[in-house]
Amino acid sequence: MLDATTRSGGTATATPQAAATELTVATDLVVGPEITVAAPAVPTAVRADPASRFLRALLSPWSRLSLLVVLLAAAASSVFLFDPQRLLADGWPPQLGGAAAAVAFAVAYGLCTLAFVPRPLLNLAAGAVFGSQLGLGTALVGTVLGAGAAFGLGRILGQDALRPLLRARWLKAADGQLSRHGFRSMMVARLFPGVPFWAANYCAAVSRMGWLPFLAATALGSIPNTAAYAVAGARASSPTSPAFLIAMALITVPALVGTVVAWRKRHHLRGRRGPLDTATEA
Repeated sequence: MLDATTRSGGTATATPQAAATELTVATDLVVGPEITVAAPAVPTAVRADPASRFLRALLSPWSRLSLLVVLLAAAASSVFLFDPQRLLADGWPPQLGGAAAAVAFAVAYGLCTLAFVPRPLLNLAAGAVFGSQLGLGTALVGTVLGAGAAFGLGRILGQDALRPLLRARWLKAADGQLSRHGFRSMMVARLFPGVPFWAANYCAAVSRMGWLPFLAATALGSIPNTAAYAVAGARASSPTSPAFLIAMALITVPALVGTVVAWRKRHHLRGRRGPLDTATEA
């Protein structure tokens, strides 16, 4: 292989470059493909860009909870500017009437519940402005809108930060009750007065209760109390009428029953506490 035949018939020795090429080809055929060893990679520090770090901090659980607190504080402050009590004295603005007035009132009702305006006041206003039947309908729609908005805000902005704090026994018990028996628990909270509307909304949002049980229980459980207040608001000008007296009875009796049940439940829980709980309090 190292000799080459010339045109004149003689032999000549191959040049060193050709010999080296042929030797390389032969080596490849015998040994196999050349194995390439990659040089070890030099580790480089990965630095997140400032925009990514800012976005991550902005979306952290405690940042979202802080945003929720700011929004609720702003909503509560706006109540002083809006002064919803004027609806009872001045009535609904005359330029709004019919279906548009009912829709506007329902939306305003929901926003007012986010701003911690008491629902009894809003229900009375609904009855005074729209009468018993339409007032009941607009108040119920506003109740569901406000409850859904509070539940959504609490679930998106507060749940991740607040769930790790549920360490006390009564908090775990309340969370378990709402998570396992959401519809039944929310029905009880809506039927019997004593549990603030906003507190029930945000407690349900922190728990694992689903949207459908929460909204269904809110709509159904709010009917009796809302109807009583709407009728009372519609008949407030005649406080001696049977409708007004029945409405006031429907408002007062559940409140008394709820107070008695809460008092008995409190003493029942006290009786079930063990010596460890008593020693802890001491």
